[in-house]
Amino acid sequence: MDGVMSSDIIVIILATGVRLATPFLLAALGEMFVQRSGVYNLGVEGIMMMGAFAGFYATLQLGTPLLGIAISLAIGALMGLIMAVVSVTFKAEQGISGIGLYMFGWGLSGLLFRLYVGGVTSIDGLKPIAIPLLSNIPIIGPVLFNHNVLVYTAFLLVPLSGLILYKTSWGLNVRAVGNKPEAADTLGVSVVRIRYECLILGGMLAALAGAFLTIGQANMYADNITAGRGFIAIALVYFGRWSPWGILLGSLLFSMADSFQSMVQVLGINFPYELAVILPYLVTIIALAISYGRVWAPAALGKPFQRGTRG
Repeated sequence: MDGVMSSDIIVIILATGVRLATPFLLAALGEMFVQRSGVYNLGVEGIMMMGAFAGFYATLQLGTPLLGIAISLAIGALMGLIMAVVSVTFKAEQGISGIGLYMFGWGLSGLLFRLYVGGVTSIDGLKPIAIPLLSNIPIIGPVLFNHNVLVYTAFLLVPLSGLILYKTSWGLNVRAVGNKPEAADTLGVSVVRIRYECLILGGMLAALAGAFLTIGQANMYADNITAGRGFIAIALVYFGRWSPWGILLGSLLFSMADSFQSMVQVLGINFPYELAVILPYLVTIIALAISYGRVWAPAALGKPFQRGTRG
């Protein structure tokens, strides 16, 4: 284990962990707003797959990752809108409609990839941006301040999400709709509009998480590139107790464990291979078990709203 304790290896593990936390943060923060409004969206993984393909293909065709990000956001908004129409307007059972959205995104992204790309193709993705002065700080600099723009965006969204959720009238309306939609409706807050807005926002952030995987990390697209990250992001919302800071902690726990197991394999560190591979998922299961309990969940989560009814 001497290799694990060397300062260079520790810096690599920490820096990689920060980068790997990005898709979890983006998707989980979006799902947090969705669930705070009272809707449960299991389609996050499918939206991430579509966002990953859209970002990759737009970058491949247009030559710039920024346009790839824009296209990915648009696709995410569209898929969030689809979920809103099905689950909010038509009041379909949210778990089933979410799984349907996941299967739709999974199937369509794979089909489009085979039709329009067909094989492994690399792109010029986002480049790391070293923050002047800060990136030169020993240890902290390379860990926190030498990443691409989507990594910085994901971490900046944590305090921004907290500010929006707890310090703005819109955030107050979201929390009211998720806990007491009948009372919010009585006070003139449109439950349907708030839930639509949250689902569209959640879709955009989930698609952005997918785009990060293709244009901010792998610089290519492959089947199942999301590898279950959308479902893990949903679990992290529960672990984080519907709080941006809790979600940040959960994302870093998983990503650091994932970074460690990657280094074990790449560098041949003397650590049980089988344990290293399952370590990220084991950490997630243990964390969820420790944080078990729905006392912090929005009271109306998963319950369709019908004006004039209660519950």
